[in-house]
Amino acid sequence: MTGPTPATAELVQRAAGVIAATHRGDLADAEELLAAFSSEQAKTLGFYLLADLTLGLLRTHSGQSLDDLVRELSLLVAATAGQPDT
Repeated sequence: MTGPTPATAELVQRAAGVIAATHRGDLADAEELLAAFSSEQAKTLGFYLLADLTLGLLRTHSGQSLDDLVRELSLLVAATAGQPDT
């Protein structure tokens, strides 16, 4: 299996940057990074690949199966849906 191309790696890094900027409260930087995606398809691919890599890392470190991780994530999302942001 080959690694990501430089173009796809840039998409993943940009998606990670959006999340990091949002978490540190830098909404202007997050918006700027979002606007830098060339298309909705590029944005979707970047966030998909980031999620896939993140779940892979979590699976490796936790020893859980990917199915178990996705099940836990789904339960967490369902439990927090509709709760006000803090």
